[in-house]
Amino acid sequence: MGVKSLDDLLAEGVHGQRVFVRSDLNVPLRDRAITDDSRLRASLPTLRRLREAGARVIVASHLGRPNGQRVSALSLRPVAARLAELLGTGVAFCEECVGERAHFAIGELGDGQLLLLENLRFYAGEERNDPDFSKALAALADIYVNDAFGTAHRAHASTAGMAAHFNRIAAGDLMGSELRHLLVIREPIRPLLVILGGAKVSDKLSVLEALAPHADVLAIGGAMAYTFIAANAGTTGNSLVESDRFGDALAVQRAARDAERRLLLPSDHLVADRPEADAPTRVVAEIPQGALGLDIGPETASRYASEAAIAKTIFWNGPMGVFEIEAFAAGTRTVAAAVADSPATSVVGGGDSLAAIHQLGLGNRIDHLSTGGGASLEYVQGLTLPGVAALER
Repeated sequence: MGVKSLDDLLAEGVHGQRVFVRSDLNVPLRDRAITDDSRLRASLPTLRRLREAGARVIVASHLGRPNGQRVSALSLRPVAARLAELLGTGVAFCEECVGERAHFAIGELGDGQLLLLENLRFYAGEERNDPDFSKALAALADIYVNDAFGTAHRAHASTAGMAAHFNRIAAGDLMGSELRHLLVIREPIRPLLVILGGAKVSDKLSVLEALAPHADVLAIGGAMAYTFIAANAGTTGNSLVESDRFGDALAVQRAARDAERRLLLPSDHLVADRPEADAPTRVVAEIPQGALGLDIGPETASRYASEAAIAKTIFWNGPMGVFEIEAFAAGTRTVAAAVADSPATSVVGGGDSLAAIHQLGLGNRIDHLSTGGGASLEYVQGLTLPGVAALER
């Protein structure tokens, strides 16, 4: 990939060096309490290894969308406390990201110690990729490590701009793992099965356009399947349909057909008159007026599972139905189990897809659980990610 790994960096030596680590610590907060520390846990291997190697570790991240303003509710101070608990060591905190206070706090670090800077997005220069802000961040350290794959598709100061000021740069363990596993989708062992779900064609149009001629089989679920069905003059009742995307849906189908790939749509549906847990449900081949399609039907789930059984590479992103409500979760669960059971190399991303995998206790049977979100989808399309390009020089 042309990106130096953390192993490469540690082999060169980092003892006593100031290492700036761009992590993804964008955790959900409620009343300034962390409700899910998964991203913190994912960042630990890189931080531990640098600490054990005697680096003076400067950790930076964004949190939420403060839009260049200092918002106390989005301070990273609670994150510093939780990181300290997870690492089993003290984590210093600085209320600034640049300037004299930041330099002083870094100067107080000893070998193997960590400092967390305040929310990068409190500074307008971060999201603007401002050259002066990039330079000011770079002045804090000797070495740059980017471990925040989830923000690699953003050309921000901390993810792209500041890297140019360093002679020594590398990808952290999380970043490296994402790149290695997602490259398997870009350059797959075939047959490649891509399973895409979600609400709208418009949300994933570029992914559909890129993967329709690339995947051997593209299986579509979720509400966006109804736009495809309606575009082909099928009945969809009161299901969510983007009528202004009919042309795009048909173009995606043509692209798959022209490349001699297969695009699969649901052949049966679980419907109800409203998306509520107590609503009566039934399985239909065609969605009647007044009904909403809320999950793929059992026949469709079985077909998609059969494709997973013979695939050599699988990429799954997005639920097959309204997964949040148990009554409409069966299709997503069937797909999750099929992906886990498959002998294929499997990559799963997207919040609901990951939730299904974790809920069923299948995480250890998936080759890679991608936390990259939009970055993952852009990377598998073959797009250049600014945060990765900055590491490739």
